[in-house]
Amino acid sequence: MENIKVLLVDDEEELSLVLAERLEIRGFDAEGVTSSEEAIKRINEKDFDVMVVDVKMPGINGIELMKIIKQKKPNSQVILFTGHGSVKEGEEGINEGAFDYLIKPVKLEDLIKKIKEADEK
Repeated sequence: MENIKVLLVDDEEELSLVLAERLEIRGFDAEGVTSSEEAIKRINEKDFDVMVVDVKMPGINGIELMKIIKQKKPNSQVILFTGHGSVKEGEEGINEGAFDYLIKPVKLEDLIKKIKEADEK
């Protein structure tokens, strides 16, 4: 877990920032942003090991953002966040190159476990 660099992307500001803060407390190098556009800016400035991306966002959705991430940073792993009704989109994301997907609301322990698994890949 030593300094795994994580970017959380979710248009629910409280979710992305609180999760980033909780990951920081547990020793991750974590940041939260609230749009795909902000995420693209950050990945152009910094390398992240794992990115946790909400599927449903205004503008560039999570699947499209994941494709951009995979083009720019092919070694980064992407974990998708999806709501209960969007499991199909999570599965579609895996077919497009996501490491895995998590269904919201997610338990912090489950998120940490999945981030560690993605980082080891």
